[in-house]
Amino acid sequence: MTPVLVFDIETVPDIAGLRQLHELGADLPDADVAAMAFQLRRQATGGDFLQLHLHRVLVISCALRDRDSFKVWSLGANNESEGEVIQRFFDGIEKYTPQLVSWNGGGFDLPVLHYRGLVHGVRAPRYWDMGEGDHRDSRDFKWNNYISRYHSRHLDLMDLLAMYQPRANAPLDDLAQLMGLPGKLGMSGAQVWDAFQAGKLADISNYCQTDVVNTYLVYLRFQMMRGTLTPDQHREQCELVRSTLGKSAEPHWREFLARWRN
Repeated sequence: MTPVLVFDIETVPDIAGLRQLHELGADLPDADVAAMAFQLRRQATGGDFLQLHLHRVLVISCALRDRDSFKVWSLGANNESEGEVIQRFFDGIEKYTPQLVSWNGGGFDLPVLHYRGLVHGVRAPRYWDMGEGDHRDSRDFKWNNYISRYHSRHLDLMDLLAMYQPRANAPLDDLAQLMGLPGKLGMSGAQVWDAFQAGKLADISNYCQTDVVNTYLVYLRFQMMRGTLTPDQHREQCELVRSTLGKSAEPHWREFLARWRN
């Protein structure tokens, strides 16, 4: 079977980049640099969500379904550099050519990884293959690659379920809870910056991990809806997730399982 890799990123403002772009001195605290950037963004747009190239990638969480196993982990949870985190993510794609699955990955996660990958000199030839490379099956990528919005090698579930209409987008947390899944645990994306300043990297990583498992479970339900999985196969795949998470003593997985109703 083709490995299925679900991913999600958590970001914070790129303080070093903001200092450079706005010629700010090192004496200005990081919190004040971020506050200035948020204020400028509010003046320009009415909201404080920074442009994507100004997001520093903190954590990339992954859920991998391959052969008989299901695994969840985070890149960046051990304070690796941003460039190393991004390179390791694309190295995995280079090695395994997985089916990528995300929730709004085409609108946020991947563009952020593109910009930040450029900043750090990351290499990702397999990911960027659009059928013009020398790889033995590169020609297949002309018709199904990671880059095209309408190809399935990267499946952005939010975008697809909304029929590529932004006004029809649904929040993952809402949809997951409606389906009887746990939904978001611990925090929301808007709270990551405050958690990071408080030194709560592990909490951010755990939150991101629960997001990717929610996304994977929505993906399984979608696969049943489209007929790729039978109801019995869907139950088997969900049970694999339950049993895998049940072997962990980590509190966020205990809470996740306790809130998983369906």
